[in-house]
Amino acid sequence: MTIRPLSPELSRPAATVPLTRNQWMVLIAAFLGWMFDGMEMGIFPLVAGPALREMGAAQGLIAQTPQMSAFVDTWMAWVTALFLLGAAAGGLVFGWLGDRFGRVRTMAWSILCYSAFTGLCYFAAEPWQLAGLRFFAALGMGGEWSLGVALVMECWPEGRRPLLAGAIGAAANVGYVLIALIGLTWQITDHSWRWVMLVGAAPAALTFVIRLFIPESEKWVASRRDVKASPVREIFLPGQRKRTILAIAFASVALIVTWGIVQWIPVWADQIVGNKDPQRKVLLQLCSASGAVLGSLLAPIAGGFLGRRVTYFFLCVASIAACQWLFRGMSDFGALFMFATAITGFFTAAFYGWLPLYLPELFPTRMRATGQGLAFNAGRVLAAVGVLNMPWLIQSLGGSHAKAGATLSLVYVVGMALIWFAPETKGKPLPE
Repeated sequence: MTIRPLSPELSRPAATVPLTRNQWMVLIAAFLGWMFDGMEMGIFPLVAGPALREMGAAQGLIAQTPQMSAFVDTWMAWVTALFLLGAAAGGLVFGWLGDRFGRVRTMAWSILCYSAFTGLCYFAAEPWQLAGLRFFAALGMGGEWSLGVALVMECWPEGRRPLLAGAIGAAANVGYVLIALIGLTWQITDHSWRWVMLVGAAPAALTFVIRLFIPESEKWVASRRDVKASPVREIFLPGQRKRTILAIAFASVALIVTWGIVQWIPVWADQIVGNKDPQRKVLLQLCSASGAVLGSLLAPIAGGFLGRRVTYFFLCVASIAACQWLFRGMSDFGALFMFATAITGFFTAAFYGWLPLYLPELFPTRMRATGQGLAFNAGRVLAAVGVLNMPWLIQSLGGSHAKAGATLSLVYVVGMALIWFAPETKGKPLPE
């Protein structure tokens, strides 16, 4: 297929640059890729309890017993941890492929990867099979994020980056909303969870649209002409190393809380209501995801006005406050519980609008997909460590998911300190 580069007039002020059909096609395709990415990630919190209980029952465990709860918590941790490790590996592998073979072609491969392996989860009969398939699906999800961010940021005018970052962050959370709405329409139980995994295979159709109609990044084409890139090596060279390490830290703080705390809220809610009302956890995900959409849209806009560092610091402070309120202040499921979940979703997910604004500004074009893919997804490795320790933390705190969540949220203090060592990039062009 012939590469058709974009020709955006990036030298003109953003307000006067006419947007082309190709630029809109890039944004729409990337938005859909991120949306389906979010939908894939949102599937497991809804099906985890039903799927693992069905598998536990097949091994002779009895529902609503300590043994079944321990089985679900342990395998929830392992499946989530392997998913995070897969996403981290995918961010590096597909990011490298994107810097070497092009953003568009590799993004199509990544979407096909996560769609196919999510659909195959329908056939999982053992927890280890579910964990393995989620690992391979995560390879594609981790890669799609970095590729889509690089493609859009390189193809659109510089001055529109905050709005684009908001669209990127919101898209994944729109996917969470969609899967929650599906869950509200059809109950997800111990005997009906498998059909949800088939829904996850639908994004495969998007790959054909991407390959046929989406143009390649002109900046990437130019970077391949001008210099022979070695992105994996270059992101750790002395001139770039500090930025890479800080980028990993900023993503890690957000991801540790998302996967170590927020993803466990439906499991916590299941325990509060005694696994008797599967719709309640779907409502919780809908509340969290709705708050997350709004937070992801507003955070990069705030970053455009206040600066990247001040915005990140404020998000850390607000996220600690929201988590402490939810986990220390709520014990009964009700309207206030759902509202607190929405507020927690708003602030903890706002980082996913800030990260696609800031991370591309830390890496030159020739290493951008690799660098931001590694930074964002290396955070998932640290998050995986946190997730694997969640069952131990929960048990050490008397079996309380709430106390564990409140404790783990203190990781935001690390982000509050480190952000002041990072460069302020507000108003600066993307590095070439």
